[in-house]
Amino acid sequence: MTEPTRYADRPEWSDVAPIEQYENTNPLAPIFYTNEYKDATNYFRGIVKIGEKSERVLELTEHIIRLNPAHYTAWQYRYETLIAIDSDLGKELKLMDELAITHLKTYQVWHHRRLLMLKIRKPFPELEFIARTFKVDAKNYHTWSYRQWLLAYFNDDELWGAELDFVEDLLYADIRNNSAWHHRFFTVFQSGVHEGEEDRERVLKREMIYVKQSISLVPNNASAWNYLRGILEQSSTPYSKMITFVEPYTLSMDEQTADLVDLDNPPPSKGAHLPCALAIEFLADIYEVQGGESMLKATELWKSLGNEHDVARKKYWEYRIREGLRALQA
Repeated sequence: MTEPTRYADRPEWSDVAPIEQYENTNPLAPIFYTNEYKDATNYFRGIVKIGEKSERVLELTEHIIRLNPAHYTAWQYRYETLIAIDSDLGKELKLMDELAITHLKTYQVWHHRRLLMLKIRKPFPELEFIARTFKVDAKNYHTWSYRQWLLAYFNDDELWGAELDFVEDLLYADIRNNSAWHHRFFTVFQSGVHEGEEDRERVLKREMIYVKQSISLVPNNASAWNYLRGILEQSSTPYSKMITFVEPYTLSMDEQTADLVDLDNPPPSKGAHLPCALAIEFLADIYEVQGGESMLKATELWKSLGNEHDVARKKYWEYRIREGLRALQA
């Protein structure tokens, strides 16, 4: 005989008084829950009222979570129940493997996983699990946030050990993955792994080479240009130091200097779409900081962006021009 699906029809739940969700007599915008969801949440409210923590509560909360993975009260009560009855958290983590893949963009899934990890304290397998989820979605904010929390919270040198290779693989697969670029910055500059002055200089040089080569391959990649800005700000290096590198990217392919060899400043790759609006903006920022007559150069570059290379932001570039001229007259 098939077991009744409604909790109201299950003898083992007859000791629980279901509590319906309170709504006004004539709600302005009633929510049309399914009968299955109403039945489950009615019994959940009944359970919460009496404070029961048991195996059947885990079954009930799992049912509700599968119907609505964003039900944060069900998640919280589930966690409290797991702890109260000394449940197998390893088994719970395996269930979360399934739910995380199914509901990658649901914050509550990752928050629950974080709570479990605070108890289990075995972060290494988690990095492997996250790597698998990135094959489904390599740019999911919640997943990246969880990975960075793991690294920062446990802060183990061995845990950090392969992180740079990991993120390089992701960038090799998709050089425009802004989440991976952000994580690279987090790994390189915020991990605390490289603390000595000698290490710092070596790392800065390595990262500068890496980002310049990336820009060379795909000039119109905002993530790489932002990373370059991040390196310069992290090291307190003036943007003006980049003029030699940036200028070729502000020119058309026909204007490029033939057979130019400069290992420190790799030129745009053949077939690149130039001029690059991101490079023009970068060069204009350099001229703006220099001030004086250089501000006129900046305004000319902003005009070219507004009229030709970045027309979508024309109003913004017109604003930059007005502000630049105002500063020049001050």
